[in-house]
Amino acid sequence: MPAPDAMSCDQLARLLGTPKSPILLDVRREAIRAADPRLLPGARPLAEADLAPAALSALARDLAAAQTSVVVLCAEGHRLSQGTAAWLRHEGVPAEYLIGGQAAWTAAGLPLIEAGKITARDGQGRSLWVTRARPKIDRIACPWLIRRFIDPRAVFLFVAPSEVQGVAERFGAMPFDVEDVFWSHRGDLCTFDVLLAEFGLSTPALDRLALIVRGADTARLDLAPECAGLLAASLGLSRMYSDDLAQLEAGMLLYDAFYRWARDAMDEKHNWAQNTGKTK
Repeated sequence: MPAPDAMSCDQLARLLGTPKSPILLDVRREAIRAADPRLLPGARPLAEADLAPAALSALARDLAAAQTSVVVLCAEGHRLSQGTAAWLRHEGVPAEYLIGGQAAWTAAGLPLIEAGKITARDGQGRSLWVTRARPKIDRIACPWLIRRFIDPRAVFLFVAPSEVQGVAERFGAMPFDVEDVFWSHRGDLCTFDVLLAEFGLSTPALDRLALIVRGADTARLDLAPECAGLLAASLGLSRMYSDDLAQLEAGMLLYDAFYRWARDAMDEKHNWAQNTGKTK
């Protein structure tokens, strides 16, 4: 049984990609991270200077404002992660360390992301993305994927189609789901597919969800029975919200539901059982 201040890889894997996922702090030594720069999905790497007591106290204030739990991981789950988690708890932040660290996570075959694919960050370390206004499917699905599995603090800018490239240059952001950019459709694949491939994210649930997004986004509703439902819900949301960021927040819940169905409920059937009043 895990210690009260520890979390197992299995426990963390069940939380990742859901609204209950903790903030992940990667405190591996920089030499170790250089040898394997891959990160747990959504993990925030901290430099060694960030682990000094004063820096940790400042970080704790920011983490407390987020009002969520924290899991700290190092190479193998020893003094770096346990000490950092203990300090954060001292500062009032609910923090645990990952048992076995990244080594145990990797040995279990759990997903890791190629974080070097992120080429634009602001002064707070948040990734910056820009796309066309009035999103429908891909431009909601991609931010959901990024926030749930790549960078929970990601910033998204929605602007007029003609201004995407200019805004990207002005703010150093990554344009996505527009023509002639890296993060966009490729052949039969939509931008959601490209994100999964480039970041090295592949799980059965995400692969199922990708098929649904692809079918709904590219008018191939025959790819999966759920494509038509996603299309209908997405178009409905676009009519409900005039504010793109408000629509994104509502869409996060929609994709949370589709993801949990793809992960946990595909085999569950539902039917109305009429109550005849008879007893057995």
